[in-house]
Amino acid sequence: MAVDDTDGNGTGYTGDDSRLLGTADETDLAVEHPHDHAAGLPAVTVAMKRALSQMGPSRTARTLLRLNQADGFDCMSCAWPDPDPEHRHRAEFCENGAKAVAEEATKVRATPEFFARHTISDLLQQTDHWLGQQGRLTHPMVKRPDSEHYEPIDWDDAFALVGDHLRQLASPDEALFYTSGRASNEAAFVYQLFVRELGTNNLPDCSNMCHESSGVAMIDTIGIGKGSVSLEDLYRADLIVLAGQNPGTNHPRMLSALEIAKRRGARIISINPLREAGLVNFRNPQYPRGVVGAGTDLSDLHLQIRLNGDLALFQAIGCLLVEWDAVDADFVSGYTEGFGEWRDHVLGVDWDQVLAATGLSREQITETARMIADSDATIYCWAMGLTQHRNSVATIKEVINVALARGDIGKPGAGLCPVRGHSNVQGDRTMGIWEKPPPAFLDALEAAYGFEPPRHHGFDVVESIHAMLEAKAAVFVALGGNFLHAAPDTALTAAALEKTALTVQISTKLNRSHLITGRTALILPTLGRTERDDQATGPQFITVEDSMSVVHASRGRLDPASEHLRSEVAIVTRIAEAALGDRSVVDWAALRSDYRLIRAGIERVVPGFVDFERRVVERSGFVLPHPPRDTRSFHTPSGRAQFTASPIETIEVPPGHLVLQTLRSHDQFNTTIYGLSDRYRGIEGGRLVVMVNRRDLKAMGLRDGDRVDIVSCWEDGRDRRVRNFRVVEYDTPVGTAAAYYPETNPLVPLGSAAEGSNTPTSKSVVVRLEPVG
Repeated sequence: MAVDDTDGNGTGYTGDDSRLLGTADETDLAVEHPHDHAAGLPAVTVAMKRALSQMGPSRTARTLLRLNQADGFDCMSCAWPDPDPEHRHRAEFCENGAKAVAEEATKVRATPEFFARHTISDLLQQTDHWLGQQGRLTHPMVKRPDSEHYEPIDWDDAFALVGDHLRQLASPDEALFYTSGRASNEAAFVYQLFVRELGTNNLPDCSNMCHESSGVAMIDTIGIGKGSVSLEDLYRADLIVLAGQNPGTNHPRMLSALEIAKRRGARIISINPLREAGLVNFRNPQYPRGVVGAGTDLSDLHLQIRLNGDLALFQAIGCLLVEWDAVDADFVSGYTEGFGEWRDHVLGVDWDQVLAATGLSREQITETARMIADSDATIYCWAMGLTQHRNSVATIKEVINVALARGDIGKPGAGLCPVRGHSNVQGDRTMGIWEKPPPAFLDALEAAYGFEPPRHHGFDVVESIHAMLEAKAAVFVALGGNFLHAAPDTALTAAALEKTALTVQISTKLNRSHLITGRTALILPTLGRTERDDQATGPQFITVEDSMSVVHASRGRLDPASEHLRSEVAIVTRIAEAALGDRSVVDWAALRSDYRLIRAGIERVVPGFVDFERRVVERSGFVLPHPPRDTRSFHTPSGRAQFTASPIETIEVPPGHLVLQTLRSHDQFNTTIYGLSDRYRGIEGGRLVVMVNRRDLKAMGLRDGDRVDIVSCWEDGRDRRVRNFRVVEYDTPVGTAAAYYPETNPLVPLGSAAEGSNTPTSKSVVVRLEPVG
């Protein structure tokens, strides 16, 4: 499969270029009927098969039985919270959690001999799945200018190389410091501390591409960018609304919480363009009924909404709630403002526009609103199906409007629940990984460490790509992740990275971001969550924050994959020493030797971390304060929660075109491809597929099994194309399509981003399908 970028705009990519995605062999691709349930015995079988094949029996037992346990290590994939220790299962993990552990704790190694055997050009022809299967990185490696090979480099020389490049910059703002959500609190804190002492706020992170819209909408309306519920709230809810998410694949342990809620009497509404197996029925393998029984039916009502129809849906729900006088008047008058303007706005909703935007019937919307009106406590959950559209911030504000109208914030069993992706992405933001830091955070940092941090805003992900393309940034450092394939517009992102003088990847395993590089490139191999972290003062532990603001400890126990590995904290602090030298006021060596000193710094800088060290070693950790949840207080300019009124906007789709959403298969986590099985959707042995409604196929003269190129349409006139995808007839809403990322990220225009958050619009890409041959 290949990507075209034929506009002649100087990106360096013309014609077919398999460098961006590799060359996939799709001869084994097979399609069958989608499943009507999630988990069950197949989930156990797949999890154990993957774990045993990569780790062996002994290593499998030593890792999986400590996964998500109070004295063990936190899963490196999703950020779903753990039950209280007394309610955790001995096997407190899901199928994809087991896959994530197997990927990290594999016995396979990518040694210097591996890099000597393979040129970069050779590796670029391989798929991301193949690259990831080459095992753990074992040595620091460098690619010199014009070289086709990575070669080993001593750690001291590697740090000196980074330090030299950073000191030679005309301005600290010419350096970019990206962060994946896998980084620990300790690593994230020292990372932002170094970057700000260096003199920049260029801290783009994975939040910019995923959940930034949630944070912007929530800060504007309730004063904090975090969810307001706990697991216990989920268990106690009368009604749970799941919008734009697929928990069966993306955060499977959520299904256990939904099962408990259902068995306690909750009702569930799922709102999603695809009818995902995990939203239909859950067969919990922890219990006999999940292995040999019928499992638990989850969704009481499923709304198969058109892409980007959620804003219209929630406005229509708001309209009905107002018409029925189903509004919590005491909460609205006592804690909010802007209700009158919102009320008048939704009462004027154009129902024809709503029905066209959503693809739903008025009866379906009325039933949904009635269920919300009849509920005494509703939780509103959402994920990237809501956050990656042009109007995502407005959409999430509309969800919040409905919650405010019903008084569903700050009471048991109710609240807002943005379900985060990567394991510590929420913690990274808490630690200060943010290109737009609040002044209060910078004030506290200055008071604690004695230097004045920069006050101007830095670059987010989209802005960072532009900065590299425009030669405004010369050094790119990534603390984890696969930036090339997480970012939009892959050809432009690749061209941006290749314009830099130095790229640095702090990683556990090989990925394509190691192969599309600056003139000089470093791979700095780091410890994983499963591994023991020994420093000068002895064994260390790290901490993470889950989606529900619970901070807890994580302790790896395995021997490191190589004696040459360094912890994330050690790598960051050594880079800081090399770059800052004697001008630094921070004792980086002390922080590196004893993580308790880092946590003491966090306690001084970040609200809610009083007595951090003592509280985090308690078995379940502690919950950070959340004013709307705790006291119904709102840290907005007025001190009240904000109703907002937003116009309903629809995507302009030319005749013969579709709206495409990019999504994960069941066999991946973010850009990490575990395998080639999207079992629940019935797609096996390949990833180059596009799922399309039967009516759309007929209108376009296509059939199931045809081969097509997917071409995206954007106002810049560039021809973004991915080639040779198999058409799969699938139950998607008419006028929409779905395909996997990162294979379709080349179609997401860099210039198409959410208003207010600048998140790429990966869930609403206008495309056409061109038959092959």
